Amino acid sequence: DLEYRETFAGVNNEDDGVVHDTPDCVPCSASRRTNFDSSEVMPCYATFSLADGTCSNVLGEVTLEDCCMNPKYGYLENGGCKSCRYAEWTEWSSWSACSVSCSAGVQQRHRACYGIGKCQDTKKIGTIQTKPCKERSCCPVNGGWSEWSPWELCSVTCESGTKIRKRECNNPPPVCGGSCFGDSEESVPCDTKVTCPTHGGWSSWGNWGPCLGTCQQQGFQPPVQLRRRTCTNPPPSTMPKGNDCPGSNTDSKHCEGLPFCAVDGNWGAWSAPSACSVTCGVGQQMKTRKCDSPAPKYGGQQCQGDTNKPSLCITDTSCPSDGHWSEWGEWTNCKSPNERTINCKTRQGTRRRERECLGRDHGGEYCPGEGVDHRICYDIEECELAAYWSEWSDWSYCKPDCGENSIQTRKRECVPDLSKYRDKTPALFSGTPNINCPPTENTEETRECFNLPEC
Repeated sequence: DLEYRETFAGVNNEDDGVVHDTPDCVPCSASRRTNFDSSEVMPCYATFSLADGTCSNVLGEVTLEDCCMNPKYGYLENGGCKSCRYAEWTEWSSWSACSVSCSAGVQQRHRACYGIGKCQDTKKIGTIQTKPCKERSCCPVNGGWSEWSPWELCSVTCESGTKIRKRECNNPPPVCGGSCFGDSEESVPCDTKVTCPTHGGWSSWGNWGPCLGTCQQQGFQPPVQLRRRTCTNPPPSTMPKGNDCPGSNTDSKHCEGLPFCAVDGNWGAWSAPSACSVTCGVGQQMKTRKCDSPAPKYGGQQCQGDTNKPSLCITDTSCPSDGHWSEWGEWTNCKSPNERTINCKTRQGTRRRERECLGRDHGGEYCPGEGVDHRICYDIEECELAAYWSEWSDWSYCKPDCGENSIQTRKRECVPDLSKYRDKTPALFSGTPNINCPPTENTEETRECFNLPEC
Protein backbone atom coordinates (compact mmCIF):
# COMPACT_ATOMS: atom_id res chain seq x y z
CA ASP A 1 0.00 0.00 0.00
CA LEU A 2 0.97 3.64 -0.55
CA GLU A 3 -0.09 6.53 1.64
CA TYR A 4 0.44 10.32 1.54
CA ARG A 5 2.84 12.13 3.85
CA GLU A 6 1.35 15.48 4.76
CA THR A 7 3.43 18.64 4.69
CA PHE A 8 1.89 20.71 7.46
CA ALA A 9 2.76 23.91 5.63
CA GLY A 10 0.10 22.74 3.15
CA VAL A 11 -2.67 22.13 5.69
CA ASN A 12 -5.89 23.87 4.65
CA ASN A 13 -9.02 24.21 6.76
CA GLU A 14 -10.22 27.52 5.37
CA ASP A 15 -13.55 27.91 3.61
CA ASP A 16 -12.09 28.77 0.17
CA GLY A 17 -10.56 25.24 -0.17
CA VAL A 18 -7.29 26.60 -1.73
CA VAL A 19 -4.08 24.74 -0.84
CA HIS A 20 -0.66 25.72 -2.24
CA ASP A 21 1.50 22.77 -1.11
CA THR A 22 1.15 19.27 -2.63
CA PRO A 23 1.74 16.20 -0.37
CA ASP A 24 4.52 13.79 -1.44
CA CYS A 25 3.82 10.08 -1.95
CA VAL A 26 6.08 7.91 0.24
CA PRO A 27 6.07 4.30 1.45
CA CYS A 28 3.69 3.52 4.29
CA SER A 29 6.56 3.03 6.73
CA ALA A 30 7.32 6.77 6.60
CA SER A 31 5.96 9.08 9.30
CA ARG A 32 2.65 10.85 8.61
CA ARG A 33 3.83 13.98 10.38
CA THR A 34 6.85 15.97 9.13
CA ASN A 35 8.10 19.58 8.93
CA PHE A 36 7.21 20.59 12.49
CA ASP A 37 9.01 21.22 15.78
CA SER A 38 8.49 17.97 17.75
CA SER A 39 8.99 19.85 21.05
CA GLU A 40 6.33 22.51 20.32
CA VAL A 41 3.01 21.97 22.10
CA MET A 42 -0.37 23.35 21.13
CA PRO A 43 -4.02 22.96 22.26
CA CYS A 44 -5.48 19.55 21.20
CA TYR A 45 -9.27 19.09 20.79
CA ALA A 46 -11.27 15.82 20.83
CA THR A 47 -13.87 17.14 18.37
CA PHE A 48 -13.46 18.86 14.98
CA SER A 49 -16.79 20.00 13.47
CA LEU A 50 -17.18 19.41 9.71
CA ALA A 51 -20.27 21.68 9.84
CA ASP A 52 -18.39 24.91 10.61
CA GLY A 53 -14.66 24.03 10.98
CA THR A 54 -14.53 24.69 14.74
CA CYS A 55 -12.82 22.75 17.55
CA SER A 56 -14.43 21.77 20.88
CA ASN A 57 -13.77 19.55 23.91
CA VAL A 58 -10.21 20.68 24.57
CA LEU A 59 -7.99 17.92 25.93
CA GLY A 60 -4.89 19.97 26.80
CA GLU A 61 -1.60 21.02 25.22
CA VAL A 62 0.46 18.28 23.54
CA THR A 63 2.76 18.01 20.53
CA LEU A 64 1.17 17.99 17.07
CA GLU A 65 2.45 14.43 16.53
CA ASP A 66 0.65 13.16 19.64
CA CYS A 67 -2.58 15.07 18.90
CA CYS A 68 -2.85 13.86 15.29
CA MET A 69 -2.51 10.19 16.18
CA ASN A 70 -6.32 10.40 15.97
CA PRO A 71 -7.54 11.78 12.58
CA LYS A 72 -10.86 12.82 14.16
CA TYR A 73 -9.08 15.33 16.44
CA GLY A 74 -8.33 19.00 15.79
CA TYR A 75 -5.61 21.40 16.94
CA LEU A 76 -5.17 25.17 17.24
CA GLU A 77 -2.58 26.81 14.97
CA ASN A 78 -2.11 30.59 14.42
CA GLY A 79 -5.45 31.26 16.07
CA GLY A 80 -7.40 28.90 13.73
CA CYS A 81 -8.78 25.39 14.18
CA LYS A 82 -7.20 22.68 11.96
CA SER A 83 -8.29 19.07 11.31
CA CYS A 84 -5.99 16.06 11.77
CA ARG A 85 -7.66 14.01 8.99
CA TYR A 86 -6.60 13.69 5.34
CA ALA A 87 -8.05 16.52 3.27
CA GLU A 88 -11.62 15.90 2.01
CA TRP A 89 -14.51 18.05 0.78
CA THR A 90 -17.52 18.46 3.06
CA GLU A 91 -20.98 17.74 1.69
CA TRP A 92 -22.66 20.64 -0.16
CA SER A 93 -24.74 22.81 2.18
CA SER A 94 -28.45 23.23 1.60
CA TRP A 95 -29.40 25.89 -0.97
CA SER A 96 -29.79 29.30 0.66
CA ALA A 97 -33.02 31.24 0.62
CA CYS A 98 -33.66 33.28 -2.54
CA SER A 99 -31.77 36.61 -2.46
CA VAL A 100 -35.03 38.55 -3.01
CA SER A 101 -38.62 37.88 -1.89
CA CYS A 102 -40.16 38.64 -5.27
CA SER A 103 -39.12 38.70 -8.94
CA ALA A 104 -35.85 37.05 -10.07
CA GLY A 105 -32.98 36.34 -7.65
CA VAL A 106 -30.37 33.66 -6.90
CA GLN A 107 -29.70 30.85 -4.41
CA GLN A 108 -26.28 29.66 -3.32
CA ARG A 109 -24.74 26.64 -1.62
CA HIS A 110 -21.26 26.06 -0.20
CA ARG A 111 -18.74 23.38 0.66
CA ALA A 112 -15.38 23.50 2.44
CA CYS A 113 -12.07 21.58 2.35
CA TYR A 114 -10.89 20.38 5.78
CA GLY A 115 -7.83 18.29 6.58
CA ILE A 116 -4.14 17.77 5.86
CA GLY A 117 -3.17 18.14 2.19
CA LYS A 118 -5.44 19.44 -0.56
CA CYS A 119 -8.87 18.43 -1.82
CA GLN A 120 -9.08 17.26 -5.43
CA ASP A 121 -11.08 19.53 -7.73
CA THR A 122 -10.28 18.42 -11.27
CA LYS A 123 -13.54 19.89 -12.60
CA LYS A 124 -12.77 23.25 -10.89
CA ILE A 125 -16.12 23.33 -9.15
CA GLY A 126 -14.77 25.43 -6.25
CA THR A 127 -16.49 26.13 -2.93
CA ILE A 128 -19.68 27.90 -4.05
CA GLN A 129 -22.47 27.29 -6.61
CA THR A 130 -25.17 29.79 -7.65
CA LYS A 131 -28.48 29.27 -9.49
CA PRO A 132 -31.48 31.50 -10.33
CA CYS A 133 -34.68 31.47 -8.23
CA LYS A 134 -38.04 33.20 -8.12
CA GLU A 135 -40.05 33.11 -4.83
CA ARG A 136 -43.09 34.71 -6.44
CA SER A 137 -43.75 36.39 -9.73
CA CYS A 138 -45.17 39.70 -8.45
CA CYS A 139 -44.02 42.33 -5.93
CA PRO A 140 -46.26 44.16 -3.40
CA VAL A 141 -48.10 47.32 -4.55
CA ASN A 142 -49.67 49.53 -1.85
CA GLY A 143 -53.32 50.64 -1.95
CA GLY A 144 -55.15 53.86 -1.07
CA TRP A 145 -57.54 54.86 1.74
CA SER A 146 -61.30 55.38 1.44
CA GLU A 147 -62.98 58.50 2.89
CA TRP A 148 -63.31 58.68 6.74
CA SER A 149 -66.56 57.31 8.25
CA PRO A 150 -68.73 59.56 10.51
CA TRP A 151 -67.59 59.93 14.18
CA GLU A 152 -68.94 57.20 16.52
CA LEU A 153 -70.55 57.89 19.95
CA CYS A 154 -68.39 58.86 22.98
CA SER A 155 -66.85 55.80 24.68
CA VAL A 156 -68.20 56.75 28.19
CA THR A 157 -71.47 58.01 29.68
CA CYS A 158 -69.84 60.31 32.26
CA GLU A 159 -66.88 62.68 32.32
CA SER A 160 -64.37 62.44 29.46
CA GLY A 161 -63.73 59.66 26.93
CA THR A 162 -62.85 59.26 23.27
CA LYS A 163 -64.70 58.84 20.01
CA ILE A 164 -63.34 57.25 16.84
CA ARG A 165 -63.86 57.15 13.09
CA LYS A 166 -62.57 54.59 10.59
CA ARG A 167 -61.50 54.21 6.96
CA GLU A 168 -60.71 51.20 4.73
CA CYS A 169 -57.75 50.32 2.49
CA ASN A 170 -59.76 49.84 -0.73
CA ASN A 171 -59.27 52.93 -2.92
CA PRO A 172 -57.64 51.16 -4.71
CA PRO A 173 -57.06 47.79 -2.90
CA PRO A 174 -53.41 46.74 -2.41
CA VAL A 175 -51.94 44.12 -4.77
CA CYS A 176 -49.72 41.10 -4.06
CA GLY A 177 -49.46 41.59 -0.28
CA GLY A 178 -49.22 45.39 -0.28
CA SER A 179 -50.85 47.67 2.31
CA CYS A 180 -51.84 51.29 2.96
CA PHE A 181 -49.59 53.73 4.84
CA GLY A 182 -51.10 55.36 7.94
CA ASP A 183 -53.76 54.40 10.51
CA SER A 184 -57.17 52.89 9.80
CA GLU A 185 -58.64 54.56 12.92
CA GLU A 186 -58.53 58.12 14.29
CA SER A 187 -59.62 59.19 17.81
CA VAL A 188 -60.36 62.52 19.54
CA PRO A 189 -61.35 63.37 23.14
CA CYS A 190 -65.05 63.85 24.05
CA ASP A 191 -66.68 65.30 27.20
CA THR A 192 -70.15 64.15 28.47
CA LYS A 193 -70.42 67.08 30.98
CA VAL A 194 -71.55 64.46 33.60
CA THR A 195 -69.59 63.80 36.88
CA CYS A 196 -68.77 60.09 37.63
CA PRO A 197 -68.66 58.57 41.17
CA THR A 198 -65.19 57.50 42.39
CA HIS A 199 -65.07 53.98 43.90
CA GLY A 200 -62.44 53.18 46.52
CA GLY A 201 -59.28 51.28 45.54
CA TRP A 202 -56.68 49.55 47.68
CA SER A 203 -53.12 50.80 47.89
CA SER A 204 -50.33 48.27 47.43
CA TRP A 205 -49.63 45.92 50.32
CA GLY A 206 -47.01 47.15 52.74
CA ASN A 207 -43.88 45.12 53.52
CA TRP A 208 -44.17 42.01 55.65
CA GLY A 209 -43.34 42.58 59.30
CA PRO A 210 -40.29 40.84 60.81
CA CYS A 211 -40.29 37.23 62.04
CA LEU A 212 -39.22 36.45 65.62
CA GLY A 213 -35.93 34.57 65.69
CA THR A 214 -33.43 33.67 62.97
CA CYS A 215 -33.70 29.86 63.21
CA GLN A 216 -36.82 27.70 63.17
CA GLN A 217 -37.28 25.21 65.98
CA GLN A 218 -37.86 21.78 64.43
CA GLY A 219 -41.37 20.42 65.24
CA PHE A 220 -43.03 23.84 65.88
CA GLN A 221 -45.05 26.18 63.64
CA PRO A 222 -43.16 29.24 62.37
CA PRO A 223 -44.19 32.64 63.77
CA VAL A 224 -46.71 34.88 61.97
CA GLN A 225 -45.95 37.92 59.77
CA LEU A 226 -48.45 40.76 59.09
CA ARG A 227 -48.86 43.31 56.32
CA ARG A 228 -51.45 46.09 55.76
CA ARG A 229 -53.02 48.25 53.01
CA THR A 230 -55.24 51.35 52.91
CA CYS A 231 -58.35 52.31 50.86
CA THR A 232 -56.68 55.38 49.39
CA ASN A 233 -55.94 54.49 45.75
CA PRO A 234 -58.25 56.35 45.25
CA PRO A 235 -60.45 57.07 48.30
CA PRO A 236 -64.23 56.70 47.58
CA SER A 237 -66.03 59.95 46.64
CA THR A 238 -68.86 61.43 48.78
CA MET A 239 -70.81 63.34 46.08
CA PRO A 240 -71.82 61.28 44.20
CA LYS A 241 -71.29 58.43 46.67
CA GLY A 242 -68.58 55.92 45.69
CA ASN A 243 -68.17 52.33 46.92
CA ASP A 244 -65.79 51.39 49.75
CA CYS A 245 -62.90 48.99 49.07
CA PRO A 246 -63.94 45.31 49.31
CA GLY A 247 -62.13 42.87 51.64
CA SER A 248 -59.82 43.26 54.65
CA ASN A 249 -57.00 45.74 55.14
CA THR A 250 -54.84 43.14 56.97
CA ASP A 251 -53.09 39.97 55.71
CA SER A 252 -51.10 37.34 57.64
CA LYS A 253 -48.95 34.28 56.96
CA HIS A 254 -46.49 31.95 58.67
CA CYS A 255 -42.86 32.86 58.18
CA GLU A 256 -41.25 30.84 55.38
CA GLY A 257 -37.66 29.85 54.66
CA LEU A 258 -36.37 30.14 58.20
CA PRO A 259 -33.27 27.89 58.29
CA PHE A 260 -32.32 25.31 60.83
CA CYS A 261 -28.95 26.01 62.38
CA ALA A 262 -26.45 25.74 59.54
CA VAL A 263 -23.65 23.16 59.11
CA ASP A 264 -21.09 24.03 56.40
CA GLY A 265 -19.84 21.26 54.10
CA ASN A 266 -16.24 20.09 53.66
CA TRP A 267 -14.53 18.00 50.94
CA GLY A 268 -13.55 14.36 51.31
CA ALA A 269 -10.36 12.86 49.82
CA TRP A 270 -9.76 12.65 46.05
CA SER A 271 -10.49 9.26 44.45
CA ALA A 272 -7.94 7.27 42.42
CA PRO A 273 -7.70 8.34 38.73
CA SER A 274 -10.23 6.74 36.37
CA ALA A 275 -9.20 4.72 33.32
CA CYS A 276 -8.12 6.75 30.26
CA SER A 277 -11.15 7.88 28.21
CA VAL A 278 -9.65 6.61 24.91
CA THR A 279 -7.70 3.57 23.70
CA CYS A 280 -5.66 5.52 21.14
CA GLY A 281 -4.23 9.03 20.94
CA VAL A 282 -4.77 11.60 23.72
CA GLY A 283 -7.61 11.38 26.25
CA GLN A 284 -8.50 12.31 29.81
CA GLN A 285 -8.68 10.58 33.16
CA MET A 286 -10.64 11.92 36.11
CA LYS A 287 -10.34 12.15 39.89
CA THR A 288 -13.49 12.87 41.92
CA ARG A 289 -14.32 13.91 45.49
CA LYS A 290 -17.48 14.35 47.52
CA CYS A 291 -18.69 17.12 49.82
CA ASP A 292 -19.32 14.71 52.72
CA SER A 293 -16.74 15.44 55.45
CA PRO A 294 -19.23 16.64 56.69
CA ALA A 295 -22.09 17.22 54.21
CA PRO A 296 -23.81 20.64 54.45
CA LYS A 297 -27.04 20.68 56.52
CA TYR A 298 -29.86 23.13 57.14
CA GLY A 299 -28.68 25.76 54.69
CA GLY A 300 -24.99 25.45 55.49
CA GLN A 301 -22.45 26.47 52.84
CA GLN A 302 -21.66 24.02 50.02
CA CYS A 303 -18.04 23.02 49.47
CA GLN A 304 -16.14 25.54 47.32
CA GLY A 305 -14.27 24.24 44.26
CA ASP A 306 -14.67 21.47 41.70
CA THR A 307 -16.04 17.96 42.20
CA ASN A 308 -13.92 16.59 39.34
CA LYS A 309 -10.24 17.10 38.46
CA PRO A 310 -9.27 16.05 34.88
CA SER A 311 -5.77 15.24 33.70
CA LEU A 312 -4.25 14.24 30.35
CA CYS A 313 -3.43 10.63 29.45
CA ILE A 314 -1.48 9.59 26.33
CA THR A 315 -1.91 6.01 25.08
CA ASP A 316 1.09 6.19 22.69
CA THR A 317 -1.08 4.35 20.14
CA SER A 318 -2.17 5.98 16.89
CA CYS A 319 -5.87 5.72 16.02
CA PRO A 320 -7.00 4.00 12.79
CA SER A 321 -7.50 6.23 9.74
CA ASP A 322 -9.89 4.82 7.10
CA GLY A 323 -8.98 5.14 3.42
CA HIS A 324 -10.93 7.11 0.81
CA TRP A 325 -10.80 6.90 -2.99
CA SER A 326 -9.08 9.45 -5.19
CA GLU A 327 -10.91 10.60 -8.30
CA TRP A 328 -10.79 8.24 -11.30
CA GLY A 329 -7.80 8.72 -13.62
CA GLU A 330 -8.10 9.19 -17.39
CA TRP A 331 -9.23 6.30 -19.60
CA THR A 332 -6.46 4.51 -21.53
CA ASN A 333 -6.59 4.34 -25.34
CA CYS A 334 -9.05 1.83 -26.79
CA LYS A 335 -7.18 -1.43 -27.65
CA SER A 336 -8.10 -4.47 -29.73
CA PRO A 337 -8.55 -7.72 -27.77
CA ASN A 338 -6.69 -9.57 -30.59
CA GLU A 339 -4.61 -8.85 -33.69
CA ARG A 340 -7.50 -7.45 -35.73
CA THR A 341 -7.60 -3.69 -36.18
CA ILE A 342 -10.51 -1.79 -34.61
CA ASN A 343 -9.70 1.79 -35.63
CA CYS A 344 -12.66 3.25 -37.59
CA LYS A 345 -14.36 -0.17 -37.37
CA THR A 346 -17.53 -1.21 -35.60
CA ARG A 347 -15.59 -3.87 -33.71
CA GLN A 348 -15.36 -3.36 -29.95
CA GLY A 349 -12.13 -2.95 -27.97
CA THR A 350 -11.37 -2.43 -24.28
CA ARG A 351 -9.91 0.32 -22.10
CA ARG A 352 -9.33 0.88 -18.40
CA ARG A 353 -8.93 3.58 -15.74
CA GLU A 354 -7.58 3.49 -12.17
CA ARG A 355 -7.98 5.24 -8.81
CA GLU A 356 -5.96 5.18 -5.56
CA CYS A 357 -7.00 4.41 -1.96
CA LEU A 358 -5.69 7.46 -0.03
CA GLY A 359 -5.25 8.14 3.66
CA ARG A 360 -5.44 4.62 5.10
CA ASP A 361 -3.20 4.33 8.18
CA HIS A 362 -2.76 2.40 11.42
CA GLY A 363 -5.14 -0.45 10.57
CA GLY A 364 -7.96 1.72 9.17
CA GLU A 365 -10.56 0.32 6.78
CA TYR A 366 -9.65 -0.24 3.10
CA CYS A 367 -11.57 1.73 0.52
CA PRO A 368 -14.76 -0.12 -0.55
CA GLY A 369 -15.01 -1.27 -4.15
CA GLU A 370 -12.41 -1.75 -6.89
CA GLY A 371 -9.45 0.41 -7.86
CA VAL A 372 -9.57 -0.56 -11.58
CA ASP A 373 -12.51 -0.08 -13.97
CA HIS A 374 -12.70 -1.86 -17.39
CA ARG A 375 -15.07 -0.88 -20.18
CA ILE A 376 -15.73 -1.84 -23.82
CA CYS A 377 -15.02 0.89 -26.39
CA TYR A 378 -14.90 1.89 -30.09
CA ASP A 379 -11.73 3.47 -31.53
CA ILE A 380 -12.71 6.51 -33.66
CA GLU A 381 -9.37 8.35 -33.52
CA GLU A 382 -9.04 10.47 -36.77
CA CYS A 383 -11.98 8.61 -38.39
CA GLU A 384 -13.94 10.43 -41.09
CA LEU A 385 -17.49 10.65 -39.69
CA ALA A 386 -20.59 12.62 -40.55
CA ALA A 387 -21.56 15.16 -37.88
CA TYR A 388 -24.47 17.27 -36.65
CA TRP A 389 -25.15 19.95 -34.02
CA SER A 390 -26.23 18.64 -30.56
CA GLU A 391 -29.25 19.91 -28.61
CA TRP A 392 -28.70 22.87 -26.27
CA SER A 393 -27.00 21.92 -22.97
CA ASP A 394 -28.54 22.78 -19.58
CA TRP A 395 -27.94 26.33 -18.33
CA SER A 396 -24.70 26.63 -16.31
CA TYR A 397 -24.48 28.03 -12.77
CA CYS A 398 -24.31 31.84 -12.44
CA LYS A 399 -20.76 33.22 -12.68
CA PRO A 400 -19.37 35.21 -10.96
CA ASP A 401 -21.12 34.18 -7.69
CA CYS A 402 -21.54 37.76 -6.36
CA GLY A 403 -21.92 41.35 -7.51
CA GLU A 404 -23.18 42.56 -10.89
CA ASN A 405 -22.70 41.23 -14.45
CA SER A 406 -23.24 37.57 -13.46
CA ILE A 407 -24.45 35.36 -16.33
CA GLN A 408 -25.45 31.80 -17.23
CA THR A 409 -24.40 30.07 -20.45
CA ARG A 410 -25.50 27.10 -22.51
CA LYS A 411 -23.88 25.55 -25.58
CA ARG A 412 -24.36 23.09 -28.36
CA GLU A 413 -21.52 21.13 -29.89
CA CYS A 414 -20.55 19.53 -33.18
CA VAL A 415 -20.88 15.77 -32.48
CA PRO A 416 -20.14 12.76 -34.71
CA ASP A 417 -22.92 10.65 -36.21
CA LEU A 418 -22.59 7.28 -34.42
CA SER A 419 -25.67 5.67 -35.92
CA LYS A 420 -23.71 2.79 -37.57
CA TYR A 421 -22.47 1.49 -34.20
CA ARG A 422 -24.46 -1.10 -32.27
CA ASP A 423 -24.07 0.75 -28.92
CA LYS A 424 -24.28 4.54 -29.38
CA THR A 425 -23.50 5.59 -25.78
CA PRO A 426 -21.02 8.52 -26.15
CA ALA A 427 -18.88 7.36 -23.21
CA LEU A 428 -17.89 4.19 -25.13
CA PHE A 429 -16.09 6.10 -27.93
CA SER A 430 -12.34 6.72 -27.67
CA GLY A 431 -10.35 9.26 -29.67
CA THR A 432 -11.07 12.41 -31.67
CA PRO A 433 -12.70 11.86 -35.10
CA ASN A 434 -12.43 14.17 -38.12
CA ILE A 435 -15.84 15.86 -38.30
CA ASN A 436 -17.26 19.02 -39.83
CA CYS A 437 -20.75 20.29 -38.99
CA PRO A 438 -22.83 22.44 -41.37
CA PRO A 439 -22.49 26.20 -40.73
CA THR A 440 -24.72 27.67 -37.99
CA GLU A 441 -25.16 31.17 -36.61
CA ASN A 442 -25.03 30.47 -32.89
CA THR A 443 -23.41 27.75 -30.76
CA GLU A 444 -23.51 29.57 -27.40
CA GLU A 445 -26.20 31.58 -25.55
CA THR A 446 -26.04 33.64 -22.35
CA ARG A 447 -28.58 35.20 -20.01
CA GLU A 448 -28.23 37.53 -17.01
CA CYS A 449 -28.56 36.53 -13.31
CA PHE A 450 -30.23 39.03 -10.98
CA ASN A 451 -29.96 40.14 -7.32
CA LEU A 452 -26.73 38.34 -6.35
CA PRO A 453 -25.14 39.12 -2.95
CA GLU A 454 -22.48 41.80 -2.81
CA CYS A 455 -18.87 40.66 -3.15
